[in-house]
Amino acid sequence: MTSRTPDNSKQKRSKANRIKMTPLETRSSATLASIYGLRMLGLFLILPVFAIYAQTLPDGNNRFLVGLALGIYGLTQGVLQIPFGLASDRFGRKPVMMFGMLIFAAGSFMAGTSHTLPGIIIGRAVQGAGAISAAISAMIADSTRDENRTKAMAIVGMTIGGSFFISLVAGPSIYQVIGVHGMFVLTGVLALAAIAVIRWVVPDVPQARLATPSHEKVITPALLRLDFSIFVINFMQTAMFVVVPLALLHDAGIGVERQWMVYLPVTALSFLLAVPGIVGAEARGHMRSVFVGAVMVMLLTMLGLGFRYTHPVWLIAGLFFFFLAFNLMEALLPSLVSRTAPQARKGLALGIYNTAQSLGLFAGGAIGGWIANVCSDRYVFLACAALSAVWLVVAQFIKAPPKRMPAE
Repeated sequence: MTSRTPDNSKQKRSKANRIKMTPLETRSSATLASIYGLRMLGLFLILPVFAIYAQTLPDGNNRFLVGLALGIYGLTQGVLQIPFGLASDRFGRKPVMMFGMLIFAAGSFMAGTSHTLPGIIIGRAVQGAGAISAAISAMIADSTRDENRTKAMAIVGMTIGGSFFISLVAGPSIYQVIGVHGMFVLTGVLALAAIAVIRWVVPDVPQARLATPSHEKVITPALLRLDFSIFVINFMQTAMFVVVPLALLHDAGIGVERQWMVYLPVTALSFLLAVPGIVGAEARGHMRSVFVGAVMVMLLTMLGLGFRYTHPVWLIAGLFFFFLAFNLMEALLPSLVSRTAPQARKGLALGIYNTAQSLGLFAGGAIGGWIANVCSDRYVFLACAALSAVWLVVAQFIKAPPKRMPAE
């Protein structure tokens, strides 16, 4: 009887080759993730210091205006994400990305030259008008096979987490050297440099053709659940930073120049623990379990902070568990959306997803600031806990999409 081992070996090697990321997939994912991360770095950099800095400005004690300055870019992003996503489907990903980064740079310079809260709010709004997240995500999806989509989107998620990490750790130190105005100007300069990277470093890849709209739905219950999830996680992210820097300063007695000593260990450890969760969720088919578990962690964290945030140990522990769940979600959600969305409508589907993300950032800043203004900081965390409880119910209906068969 003829042995079939050689054929089986060839099949295994063929399967391994299909699953392994190609050099083009790796380069596309890494360079596009770096653009995404750079943009988010510019938006996150002021998070750990702005609430403290704002107290030196006219109306700086108005927590609603402070929250609005933190989150207003999410409103303009939310309005323009879908148009930018559609434009990337029709006119190409790269032109849309470069145009968006130019707008982002202009907003950074506007905020950097303003010395009032309303002026900074306007600059942040212009920053958000460069709404290129959907175009970047769609181009990553264009450049990767379905079986490697989670890896590519995980790179993006980890880059966003890395940007958040750098912002929290480096932000207070950079603030001490160049101030908030210098941080905005630095962001604008880096955005201009990113345009050159998009033009000459990011590889060109074929783009999926537009499909007939009647056959390609992008508003489905499965996608709406994921859109709601990204709204909630970003709502909590911005709302927390209306409160946390001041809590660290006044309740924990940690000056702004030393707050990086808190952010560095909690974010680094949470990131290291999140990576096995991300890998296991995909490789072992536990994506739903990890997802629901992360939502439960977020709910318990917000409840704990709502009652004990003035205690330094509880505050720091709460930050750790928040970052753990945040890192997991930032990696899992883009992958789930890209695999659930129709192949030729990724730009629009990701535009809707990023609209929800942006509106979450805006709502978190505006509503979190309003709650802190009219109630107290405690109720910001409790509002996040209430939203997490709703999210936990929604999460029960989220399922990992079936894997598409790789092209032969």
